[in-house]
Amino acid sequence: MMRKKRTALLTAILLIVVIAAAAAGWIWYKERNNTVNRHEPQALLQVESITQPEDNYDVIVAGTDPEGIVAAISAARNDQRVLLVDGRNREILGGLMTLGWLNSLDLNYSPEQSKLSGKHNFLNKGIFQEWYDMIEGTSFDVNTAANAFYELVKAEPNIDLLMKTKFLEPIMETGNKGSGQMITGLRLETEGGVEYAVRAGAVIDATQDGDIAAAAGVPYSVGREDIGRPQDQQAVTLVFKMSGVTQQVWDSFANIGDGTGIDSMSAWGFIKSREYVSSNPERVGIRALNVGRQNDDTILINAMHIFGIDPLNPESVQEALEIGAKEAPLIVDYLKKTYKELKDVEYAGVAPELYVRETRHFEGEYRLTAVDVVDNRDFKDAIAYGSYRIDIQRLNAQDQGAIVAAPERYGVPFRAIVPLAVDNLLVVGRAASFDTIPHGSARVIPLGMATGEAAGAATKLAAELGLSFRELSRSEADIAELRKRLMAQGMELAPVKFETPEYAKHKHYQGLLAAVSMALTFGGDHNETFNLDGIATAGQFANIMQTVKIAHADHFLGNPYVAIADLEEPAKLPLTLEQLAYTIALTTDLSVTPESALDDVVSKGWLAETTLSDIEDSQELKVGEVFSLVRDLMEFYVGKVYS
Repeated sequence: MMRKKRTALLTAILLIVVIAAAAAGWIWYKERNNTVNRHEPQALLQVESITQPEDNYDVIVAGTDPEGIVAAISAARNDQRVLLVDGRNREILGGLMTLGWLNSLDLNYSPEQSKLSGKHNFLNKGIFQEWYDMIEGTSFDVNTAANAFYELVKAEPNIDLLMKTKFLEPIMETGNKGSGQMITGLRLETEGGVEYAVRAGAVIDATQDGDIAAAAGVPYSVGREDIGRPQDQQAVTLVFKMSGVTQQVWDSFANIGDGTGIDSMSAWGFIKSREYVSSNPERVGIRALNVGRQNDDTILINAMHIFGIDPLNPESVQEALEIGAKEAPLIVDYLKKTYKELKDVEYAGVAPELYVRETRHFEGEYRLTAVDVVDNRDFKDAIAYGSYRIDIQRLNAQDQGAIVAAPERYGVPFRAIVPLAVDNLLVVGRAASFDTIPHGSARVIPLGMATGEAAGAATKLAAELGLSFRELSRSEADIAELRKRLMAQGMELAPVKFETPEYAKHKHYQGLLAAVSMALTFGGDHNETFNLDGIATAGQFANIMQTVKIAHADHFLGNPYVAIADLEEPAKLPLTLEQLAYTIALTTDLSVTPESALDDVVSKGWLAETTLSDIEDSQELKVGEVFSLVRDLMEFYVGKVYS
């Protein structure tokens, strides 16, 4: 009898668990598929700014974009007196999000996602999560976001907020015992025209472009300089607005097809928009739409690409604003004609500020590499994590952009925000020490906010220990303490579980890492297009060696295309080992024949015997085999190891 009762009880408990799980799943499904925006419009809060800074602070944070706001809050919560200062004539907080109108978030989702909770599991928690819980969702109303930032700042009595300064300049001194330069504060001019020299124990540069670090003398590269293309950088964008998007109009987007989808605040797709013919094709174009909903029946659209702009030149930025403002209503007209669902909406203007993706990449104690991201590497001093795909937007009118890879979870070391050459300074956000390719992922704002939170906490710890940030970055025990404090603040730095990606199991994985590092291959949204087992062609390899030549110009003085000049349809011709060697030899400017090239290249030790012996068919090289041979060439000829 007791056994029957126990069995009945267990059955009842199991039934309750199943029902609860089913109910939770149904709630999650309904919420996930809910398209109604229940939020009301908010009036912008009036931002109150001090008129006169104090002479000294523990920390000065330069820049009122999200990364700077979080850095200031984190430092303040660690009992630091903070001056948060804006140098861009802004009246509200939030910068790119609230004035650049970038209101659709590129999020770093954890590989460990709960499908029953109905709640996103982000890698970047802490203050980012706190702010995220105050807004509408994956897209947000810019007024809501600005107010949330201000409320968080205003709640911290340790923060003095100074808006609309006319200039910011670093105060530099020789470091202790002649160890180099250190920043000891900022010179600034208030809106009222009064100049101040404000001292601080630490400065955090959150200016997006690293203006303070550059003026202080920190070395950096610009754009894609680290792969031999300093003239190339990702296109800038001017976000534009459309009005009249009622709930009925919004719901109609779900019926478009064409790769289009919606939730309650975000829409994406509208693939036919790519067919738009620009009025100025060499300077402006559009991609598929990213649409963020507002609370007043308007939407903000991130789709326009403007080429040939130098974001570090104010005149060039103004030109971009003018180009974008002219093109935006033409784009809206096209969208209204192309999609019947948009026929009744209206053009409603452009953002006050430009969306800039890439300028300076500073040199830090460590520089994040493409290998780090694709290999999903962790670090003992990781203070932020990313998982957003490596998204390289268009570089010019001919380029189509690329998704390089989709990582699972990679760490960003504290060393990457500690710049070389200058002490007392941290650089957070997209200008931190990232190579250009991993920057395509690490540039996203939630990760930048995490670096800001880490920087704020580090100012307190370094001050307590009497260490420079550089010394802190080199102490395993002190970094462990920093990570402990960050986790106590709510950041998620603990290990997570995820499956090893299929591409990482391939025998030519090391070759793939080298290829990704030089932009020789792209994996797509799901790492599906690396094609390591596909057959390489002679024409493809000539293109590869031309890209290698650009990345390592000092070592390759020849012309790879001479190697395919006499071939018929080289783009379709399988690549042989002999043709590969001939192309390599001509690119290095060796004097060889097609018949002698392989012996010459092998005799020089440029190709490893182990790689050569692993080739399955020398008359039809596979893409993965090619990448491994290129990796050998980099190591044994150039002296560069991608690992």
